[in-house]
Amino acid sequence: MNDAYEGTGVASSSDLSRDPTVRLLAEVERLRKEARQKTKLADRRASFWAVADISLGFPAALLAAVSGATGLTTPDARTPAALLALASAGLSAGAGFLRSDTRRIGHKRARKAWAALEGEATVALTQEQPDQECLRRLFEMRQAALTAYEGDDA
Repeated sequence: MNDAYEGTGVASSSDLSRDPTVRLLAEVERLRKEARQKTKLADRRASFWAVADISLGFPAALLAAVSGATGLTTPDARTPAALLALASAGLSAGAGFLRSDTRRIGHKRARKAWAALEGEATVALTQEQPDQECLRRLFEMRQAALTAYEGDDA
């Protein structure tokens, strides 16, 4: 049995080799299933990077403000202020290095692209006989969803 169609519940391998329409439907169903999984994954990753962005950015801003206020109070408070400023700088550097805001936006963009692919595949499955042009369009949408992570315009 062909691994690409195994477990799809569409048809057996002997049916697939005989009927091109069944093969097209099986491929459209596979793309829809992949898109559904990738949509959920991109959603979870976008949520993770949103939390990471807040977790690094908010404490960095708070520590910077506290270190500034501490440094201005008395000359004896310079050492604690310097330590707070170093902690703030470390969090800011970590946030800049991870680019969590950029990653969050990329995953949101990818989530939209995968959801569009899933919707288009669902519509294609309602057709009695999807054609190769329909499948070609779905593969183009898949490629656009893959490039959405980097922020490329599709």
